[in-house]
Amino acid sequence: MLLAIDVGNTNSVIALYDGDRPAAQWRTSTSPTRTADEYAVWLSQLMGLAGYRLADVTDCVISNVVPQSLFHFRNLSRRYFNREPYVVSAENIPGVEVRIPKPSEAGADRLVNAVGAYAAYGGPLIVVDSGTATNFDVVGADGGFEGGVIAPGINLSMQALHDAAAQLPRVAIQRPPQVIGRDTVGAMQSGVFWGYVGLIENLVKRIREEYPQPMKVVATGGVASLFEGATDCIDVFDADITIRGLIEIYRRLKKAEAAG
Repeated sequence: MLLAIDVGNTNSVIALYDGDRPAAQWRTSTSPTRTADEYAVWLSQLMGLAGYRLADVTDCVISNVVPQSLFHFRNLSRRYFNREPYVVSAENIPGVEVRIPKPSEAGADRLVNAVGAYAAYGGPLIVVDSGTATNFDVVGADGGFEGGVIAPGINLSMQALHDAAAQLPRVAIQRPPQVIGRDTVGAMQSGVFWGYVGLIENLVKRIREEYPQPMKVVATGGVASLFEGATDCIDVFDADITIRGLIEIYRRLKKAEAAG
């Protein structure tokens, strides 16, 4: 079985695949100090609840944007699966041309999303990934990565309001019932939520105006579902783009490896 690990700045998603069939998926907070042994204990318990064992894992693929965490996930694969993991980077994704001046600057998460979205929906695309940052990634008609936009994430903005203003409380992010807030919490929720809807709509509009072909817009990421029904600029909401991209990259790497 294949273990696919997507290490994000805030959360990590770990999915178990039996061939092409998704068997189980879990989410945990990303902690650069959590060791391979701690991940193994946590993972063995969850796998046991799903009817699997660590010994069932025969291969591992990792997308990582937290350099301090990669050491521990590599050790997890080496020590408990007896496998050297495939670690995604701009240099090792078969079939994807990274069309920016410094390909090494393209984050693994952005490349994996480009592969997953293109495999599912073709191109050209704008992939809107709402997480710690909000990424707008442009994928060409042939699946090439063509750059994009990086903006602060919605949770980061809400946290900044709380941290920087002494009288503003920490509040949950949700769609408010009306735009005009009748109290401090409602005003904060409206400003952040509808402000981000405006950010998404405006950047999608500007990217489309600059790009020479019609583009489909695919939204993914931990908080993307917040915006479903709030804007018509997004064509598809798909929470599993990143994991599916990892699986597709693994297949390509194995195929290239077999071909020598």
